[in-house]
Amino acid sequence: MSTEAIVQKYKDRKALIGVMGMGYVGLPLARTFGAAGFATLCFDVDPDKIKKLNSGKSYIKHIPDSTIKELVASKRFRATGDMSELSKPDSIIICVPTPLSKTRDPDMSYVESTAHAIAKQLRKGQLITLESTTYPGTTRELLQPILEAGSGLKAGKDFYLAYSPEREDPGRVDFTTETIPKLVGGFDKGSLRVAMAMYSAALSQAIPVASCEVAEAAKIVENVYRCVNIAMVNELKVLFDKMGIDVWDVIEAAKTKPFGYSAFYPGPGLGGHCIPIDPFYLTWKARQYGEPTRFIELAGEINTDMPEYVINRLALALNDHKKPIRDSKVLVLGLAYKKDVDDIRESPSIELIHLLQTHGAKVDYNDPHVPRTHRGREHDLKMKSVELTPATIKKYDAVLISTDHSAYDYEMIVENAQLVVDTRNATANVKKNRKKIVKA
Repeated sequence: MSTEAIVQKYKDRKALIGVMGMGYVGLPLARTFGAAGFATLCFDVDPDKIKKLNSGKSYIKHIPDSTIKELVASKRFRATGDMSELSKPDSIIICVPTPLSKTRDPDMSYVESTAHAIAKQLRKGQLITLESTTYPGTTRELLQPILEAGSGLKAGKDFYLAYSPEREDPGRVDFTTETIPKLVGGFDKGSLRVAMAMYSAALSQAIPVASCEVAEAAKIVENVYRCVNIAMVNELKVLFDKMGIDVWDVIEAAKTKPFGYSAFYPGPGLGGHCIPIDPFYLTWKARQYGEPTRFIELAGEINTDMPEYVINRLALALNDHKKPIRDSKVLVLGLAYKKDVDDIRESPSIELIHLLQTHGAKVDYNDPHVPRTHRGREHDLKMKSVELTPATIKKYDAVLISTDHSAYDYEMIVENAQLVVDTRNATANVKKNRKKIVKA
């Protein structure tokens, strides 16, 4: 089939879309293609996810069961763990994790294993697109050789290859998978044309860029920008606290300037899959060229140190109440990495709990969106969310606000707590009992 015919197939929404990895990126993407009228075949190695999806159930908070039920009922949406079916889709979009190792080197094992699985089934005319955030050069230097060696086919000649970075932001309401502008970098002109046809048929705006490498680097730049600016305000928070100045008041004042300034906010550390991880993909790649990335590394150091700073502030606050941190009962509010989501990937709350336990504190948590913890790459807390009532709060020596969920009644929390350590300025509008509140 010619490139022109393949492009037309996407324009007519007659192509079968394959999505590899049904997490916070893959599932919203599959939903978006399904809503645009495409048949979608969803791949994952987790049998529990497959079972839930095929029975019309969602495991991601901002995607309701009704959406999945509607897709399944259309007979155009199916999940599978059978990798022999990878030959069926006209395109396969790779949305698998790209974590860091303990030495902050890229862990490409998920991308590699996925590429090997696809290579065994790869057929002529298929489009393979990588969406996982990674270092510049991954598509051409890692993905292409595996696909070609395992299939005997050639990229740009027998199959199409592209990179298009995911830009998901769970919990966001002003932008969705469909409306966030989509960067698309092709291995060659033909690949770019086919990839643009696919994304343009389902998303509001697809933007072609010069190469896969430009698209890969653009995503890294987006997250480096955020990482560095958050590190700056985190550092200023520590400084201004010693000067007796509230950094939140400073930010509110500074952002009245209509140009030349964008507000970033401090916190207990960085969470989510992007900002704590992606910048270090670039530092790793930079070492291959003998170039230092001092801003990124310093920003990472500052942000990584924030949980320790929070625990120190908590310890000092407890000391003022004539209590040591050891054997104190601490309630952590919010396990998710940001407000109003159920995503706990790289959440600073988990590190805070770990540090508190290391110091001998007795720790519980509450999160209306995360009823229980599950095993992560670094921690397995084996905890359940406790009920948040006035009576419950009174039992704790301190309440540590790590995630500022909208569902929390901060007036009630402060009223009943003995001590509140607030890392998010969540209690800014609480008028009574201000002496109980310590910013951290």
